[in-house]
Amino acid sequence: MGKRVRKAMGLVIATVLFAGASPAAQADEYESDRAGHPVRIVAYLVHPIGVVLDYLLLRPVHWLGHQEPFKTLFGHEDE
Repeated sequence: MGKRVRKAMGLVIATVLFAGASPAAQADEYESDRAGHPVRIVAYLVHPIGVVLDYLLLRPVHWLGHQEPFKTLFGHEDE
């Protein structure tokens, strides 16, 4: 492919991507009374810890509970 064809294809792809982007006017409004609440600030700090615990601890334990002999021991029934 020539340089002109690549540039034209890049321009078409960029135009399609920019045309498909949603305008910023549709974004959620900033609500300062909700964003500054002390519980919200604590939630910002604690949420990532919960996600890490979910992936590193709870999901492997859940998977293990679906394997024999734990499946029978815990009474898990397949759907």
